[in-house]
Amino acid sequence: MSRPVLYDYWRSSASYRVRIALNLKGIDYDSRQVDLRAGDQQSDEYRAVNPQGFVPMLEIDGHRLTQSLAIINYLDLKYPNQPLLPASAADRAHVVAMALTVACDIHPLNNLRVLKYLKNELGHSQEEVDTWYRHWISERLPALEVLAAPKAGKFMFGDGPTGADVCLVPQLYNARRFDVPLDDYPTLLRAEENANNLEAFAAAHPDRQQVPA
Repeated sequence: MSRPVLYDYWRSSASYRVRIALNLKGIDYDSRQVDLRAGDQQSDEYRAVNPQGFVPMLEIDGHRLTQSLAIINYLDLKYPNQPLLPASAADRAHVVAMALTVACDIHPLNNLRVLKYLKNELGHSQEEVDTWYRHWISERLPALEVLAAPKAGKFMFGDGPTGADVCLVPQLYNARRFDVPLDDYPTLLRAEENANNLEAFAAAHPDRQQVPA
């Protein structure tokens, strides 16, 4: 069987999530960079394999999977080592809610295509775009801190990494890029630190990826 192929972009937080999940599952894969800055995701060639024109896309087990959380859910079901969701229905819902707080409440508003639209089509300055970016992170992180704290341990839920940490780490990477203050989120910072001490997370970091020329 051929190795999985991840259609990736080094700085995409959604791709970053999938890289972490693949690493946690111990799945070797090949990376194909889709340069979002150059618009490669809109090319006829890429649209032919992924009509959504987004990254990530994962070719695995004869499937072409899209949407980062759907990919992570597939990996968790198909490769049950290092489970990313708890067995209990209530705990599972709790972890999924934390993951969705990042993936649905923060990330879509700060996606590159949204930022480009704000700047290029609507004529906002870079300063205004950056303010927009910081606002939507700062508006949701307090709720995520409160949500995580009661059941957190070393990680956002207990003492092992889950899908919530897989979503958190890329989001805090982005927060730092835009100078969002993080001192008010000790639970999130503890989880991030413990996650980044794991090679599965560290190896997925944007600084360790191939950057398109």
